[in-house]
Amino acid sequence: MESPLCAPTDPDFRLIETLAFRPGQGFVRRDRHLARMARSAKAFGFPFDDALAAEQLDAVAGVSPLRCRLTLGAEGQLEVTTGALADNPPVWRVEVAQTRLTADDIWLRHKTTQRALYDAARASLPDGIDEVLFLNERDELCEGTITNLFLHMPDGRHLTPALTSGVLPGILREELLVNKQVAEATLTLTDLKNASKIYMGNSLRGLIRAELAEQ
Repeated sequence: MESPLCAPTDPDFRLIETLAFRPGQGFVRRDRHLARMARSAKAFGFPFDDALAAEQLDAVAGVSPLRCRLTLGAEGQLEVTTGALADNPPVWRVEVAQTRLTADDIWLRHKTTQRALYDAARASLPDGIDEVLFLNERDELCEGTITNLFLHMPDGRHLTPALTSGVLPGILREELLVNKQVAEATLTLTDLKNASKIYMGNSLRGLIRAELAEQ
């Protein structure tokens, strides 16, 4: 039997799911989010009551789109917070981060409050830059601070970096893979520069058209 991951000693450590609530539709991809939290809870050995989590989410209501954050603590405690969800800009400007990820870092596979590297990168975004894109130690494309990467290639393929490069298994990414709208591939900066279209995306905001800024 596989041993659970050892959670940090930080008493504020939590697993996170960030969902979009839209009036008349409810929570977007709710079941996929709860399933990912269940997988991470199992990996960390945290108790998780998915029925209670669904019940707490179902209590959320609003007349405008909301950003909802569901967290799970080590003792199984759930918390739901909400805030306004702003519209997406038409295009994000993206640059490549100087910091590298480590492809086999197991922490990259789970969405948790242990995300100092990502928070620091977002806090230091230069003016006019909306997102940074990380590479790993093998010069493979990975992900953004809050998004997965999706490339439309000139030959018609729609690609996203493979999990083996060091990528969070994002919920939007999962849905696009299951629906065969994208395929996994090991991608490089050459692929990024040759892509006919670049998108960054997550379940909260959907796909956002992106362009690579000159560096």
